[in-house]
Amino acid sequence: MVRETRAYRCHAISEDIGSITLDTVLVEDPGPGEVQINVKACSVNFPDLLMIQGKYQFKPPLPFAPGGEASGDVVAVGSEVSGVKVGDRVVFGSRHGCFSETLNVSADAINPIPGSMTYAKAASYGTAYQTAYVALTHRGNLQPGEWLMVHGATGGVGMAAVDIGKHLGARVIGTGGTDAKLAVVKSRGADEVINYTQADGSLGGFRDRVKSITGTGGADVIYDPVGGDVFDESMRCVNWGGRILTIGFTSGRWPQAAVNLILIKQIAVIGVRAGEVGRRDPKLGRKFHNELYQLANDGLIDPYVCAGFPLERAVDAMRMLENREVVGKCVVTMNGYELETSGA
Repeated sequence: MVRETRAYRCHAISEDIGSITLDTVLVEDPGPGEVQINVKACSVNFPDLLMIQGKYQFKPPLPFAPGGEASGDVVAVGSEVSGVKVGDRVVFGSRHGCFSETLNVSADAINPIPGSMTYAKAASYGTAYQTAYVALTHRGNLQPGEWLMVHGATGGVGMAAVDIGKHLGARVIGTGGTDAKLAVVKSRGADEVINYTQADGSLGGFRDRVKSITGTGGADVIYDPVGGDVFDESMRCVNWGGRILTIGFTSGRWPQAAVNLILIKQIAVIGVRAGEVGRRDPKLGRKFHNELYQLANDGLIDPYVCAGFPLERAVDAMRMLENREVVGKCVVTMNGYELETSGA
């Protein structure tokens, strides 16, 4: 049976993310190996914006719906699918397509929603927490008692790193650009927080503060999704033998590592592409996925969701992310689901 549903779709590459349109589309019955899901919540991530602007490495064919991770209810099951039934609450990932009320996905892509997580939290933990988990365990070898400094700690991948770092027994310093956002990070377990912006919005030096907090040469592991001037300053407050984990460059500038400091302080600058780990080594990727899922199922990680927007306001959700107003994660909601409370 063919059914009508709504989806926010990109019809042409544009710098303006507001150019996408809310369309009525047709959805077929799920095919062999597929399930049909009524989406309840879809996390908003920077790749969603970049795909619309044609700046992401993966370029889906037009037209496409943004949205790469979501949660919802199974409403139909195709042939050759076992272990899944109508009514199951599930979480799933897809490179795009989740800004849709209803869609068909491979049964291999879904998992039961972990534990008692809400739809919003379930849609928000996959990408951010997988990045943090792979970075801190596999690439950074973070040890109990070490000092971990998390840059951009008020964002989704940063807040996830604070959460994972505390779970691993580290002492955590979170950095960010506003006191109000950092107060949320502190309330969620960071040992210390540092506002690294000056009154004019420029970067302020933080190395002396870090050295004072740690009582040593600096942080043992630095988690950096920001890059630019933040990376440059980090090179000056990483402890001897420390590790700087390069996650991304939200500052807009790719920094240049000072090789003399790498030599003198015997530090390691380590790149992290968590998704690529699983693509190159599926067995290892599945191991990390299962370990993270178990943490979520046991209630040991807790995604923070600051806002939810109905599908009709999906562009507003992306604008909030684009304008750096999000604390943790924001989601697009649909099919009658509304965010329960702030941080739900």
